[in-house]
Amino acid sequence: MRHRTSCFFTLLFLLLWGQRSNTDDERSSCDRCDLQLSCNCSRGGFVRVPMVTERALTLDLSFNSITVVSDDDLTDHARLRALDLHGNGLAAIGPSALDSLWSLEELDLSDNQLTALNHKWFDKLEALQRLNLLDNPHSRLGSPPLFRGLVRLRRLAFGGPALQELRRGDLSGVTQLEEFTVHANNLTRYESGALGDIWPLGRVTLSLHGPFLNNVPLASAVLGDVSYPETPITLEDLHLIGNQSVQPLRETARRRIRYLSFRNLSVSDEAIVELLVVVDGVPLTSLSMEGARLTGEGRWERARWTDQKNIDVFFVRDVVVLNIFKFVSFLQLKFLLTYPRKVSVINSKVFVMPCPTSNLLVNLQYLDLSDNLLTDLTLVETLCDRNKTLMDLRVLNISGNALKSLSTVNRLVVKLSKLTHLDISRTGYSSMPSNCSWPSTLRYLNISGAMLTVITPCLPTTLEVLDLSNNYLEGFTLHLPVLRELHLSGNKFLRLPPGRLFPNLQTLAIQSNILNMFGPSDLRSYRRLENLQAGQNKFICSCDFVPFLQSGLKGGGDVQLMDREDGYVCDSPLYLQGEVVGRVRLSVLHCHQVLFVSVSCGSALFVGILVCVLLWRLHAVWYLKMTWAWLKAKRSSRRRRRRDIAGSEALLSFDAFVSYSERDAIWVEDFLVPELEEPSETDSANPRTARPLSLCLHKRDFLPGHWIVDNIMSAMERSRRTVFVLSENFVLSDWCRYELDFSHFWLFDGNSGRDAAILVLLEPLSKDDVPKRFCKLRKLMSSTTYLEWPQDEDRRGEFWRSLRLALRGEDD
Repeated sequence: MRHRTSCFFTLLFLLLWGQRSNTDDERSSCDRCDLQLSCNCSRGGFVRVPMVTERALTLDLSFNSITVVSDDDLTDHARLRALDLHGNGLAAIGPSALDSLWSLEELDLSDNQLTALNHKWFDKLEALQRLNLLDNPHSRLGSPPLFRGLVRLRRLAFGGPALQELRRGDLSGVTQLEEFTVHANNLTRYESGALGDIWPLGRVTLSLHGPFLNNVPLASAVLGDVSYPETPITLEDLHLIGNQSVQPLRETARRRIRYLSFRNLSVSDEAIVELLVVVDGVPLTSLSMEGARLTGEGRWERARWTDQKNIDVFFVRDVVVLNIFKFVSFLQLKFLLTYPRKVSVINSKVFVMPCPTSNLLVNLQYLDLSDNLLTDLTLVETLCDRNKTLMDLRVLNISGNALKSLSTVNRLVVKLSKLTHLDISRTGYSSMPSNCSWPSTLRYLNISGAMLTVITPCLPTTLEVLDLSNNYLEGFTLHLPVLRELHLSGNKFLRLPPGRLFPNLQTLAIQSNILNMFGPSDLRSYRRLENLQAGQNKFICSCDFVPFLQSGLKGGGDVQLMDREDGYVCDSPLYLQGEVVGRVRLSVLHCHQVLFVSVSCGSALFVGILVCVLLWRLHAVWYLKMTWAWLKAKRSSRRRRRRDIAGSEALLSFDAFVSYSERDAIWVEDFLVPELEEPSETDSANPRTARPLSLCLHKRDFLPGHWIVDNIMSAMERSRRTVFVLSENFVLSDWCRYELDFSHFWLFDGNSGRDAAILVLLEPLSKDDVPKRFCKLRKLMSSTTYLEWPQDEDRRGEFWRSLRLALRGEDD
């Protein structure tokens, strides 16, 4: 007994533990997937890989708390193309956790806690093209080589503060890369050639902050292995203070590099001078700096004799001059400014470029001064209003400055006879002059993000691309014959602009307006329109618009809708508000009301006719008519009886009510009436049978002006018997049938009984000749003896005696 109890509790414990384990292992789900099967589960608070649709192509799990990816978490995602696990604190990945992702092309494991990298993770990822392992606390890549099976790998990033060692063979299997990023700020050991076997090598980004850069041989070895003439090199997180900090770049310069960039840079005057000396005579065509802090005063005179004529592109963004009030004039930098053809100084607090400095840019074709502090006044100085300078300029970008007068810009650029692109977006322009003069070469104009409310003929007719997005425009009526692209998103357009104004337009963007709808006729007015972007508008989902747009979303028609399907959402009617137009299904009742009503009425008419025919065949009309007539007559009869009783009148006034056809009236008037209402000579011996009878005839005794039914009901109530003179005329006569119908209904529904009816057949007539709806009359003919009018005159006396006896009944 004790053993059984112990087994029972053990089994119960196992069941409860298994249930608890199952509960603990339950995985939450993420349903934030769009129509393109891209699932964004970022910042969802997940602690395990959540369950998503097996058809997902992109899965973003960044910034959760997923510390472990087990071998079974991703087994159902063979179709996955991109997986992002960035910023999870991920510490462990199962050896075969990624084996099922044979279609994976992008994998981001950056900013986690992976202290060791396992080559088994990548053994089955033969389709992988992008891999990011940055900022994980591993000191080396590991052995055997991690990437030996990734034959399609084109973008690779690894390294971080903990990376200390790179050995030759660590990148075995990586034969070519388009982008290569290494964070090696604390690298202490590097085997020459560790990065030198990758060829061809595209853009390289190296983070060399810290003691690494001070180790000139080590830094020179790394830079020498990745420096090729056609490979752009970006150096991040540098502090170039003094001559010594620039020495590792000599190896790069010796390789004759052409593209050199600095990002997050602190630099002194001495370092800049040394850098210019290092690249003296090097065919460096592009020099850029982003996020630079200039600690000096711009005293670079010692470098003026260096040869920098190969620098073609000079790019500066987010540059801060710490001693701006001590910074010397750029006139000393003539040796740098006369050669570049493309200069960009972006977001660097430039409020003016003096005209003498502009005059030095004799070869300039591209000038970008966006996001600075230029005003209309300083722009006049920068573009040298009174001097012919910058005459070779093709592209001018002064967007994001505090400019307010469009007339001023127009006056300054009209002299730029080669200008093709002008960007004056994100400025304070609120009005447009009525007439303007522009360079005849101008093809691209961007005035987006301003405050324009009206468009005037100021716009040049030579434009091929015009961007007026994010203004306050409500209409567009200007004829632009060569325009190919028109961008009007973010305005207040209620309908598409007339297509006849743009005979060569190929692309139209009109998103985020108050556009209600558009149709085939609107698009046909554009002769050459190919691409349309019209999402994020206030669409009225009518029966014409919805099918048209759904066919456009599916690629039907000559014009292609280029934006996302979920951008086309119904704003009205109210019951469809918020629904994606591509998913709307309108009912036939809503879209084809006339057709629906016509079909419904036709169907109802057909059914009505069918029902009427059916009721006629079943004699239902007769039953209804007789029921109504009987009820009405019944009420009249009750009132009449009460009146007669109150007046002490005799209820029975006739011996018989005669029901007959008009065509049989001769027989009734010539034979029946004289024979019954006059004393009988043949029965003179019997006074009782010889007594004359009183008959009720409708032609003679019905009250004129009274309803026929009331007369029939009154006659039947005041008669002891009812005589039916049956013949073919009786059955075929409409009047007689009506009288017989009512008489049948009244007589055989229990009011007078079977003996009250006397049937007289003027001619041979079987019960089959009686209509089927007179079922009680047909039954009566089967069960009751009736009198037949004899054709032989000798037998007529007997007929009359039998009829008299039948009419007198019990009274006799």
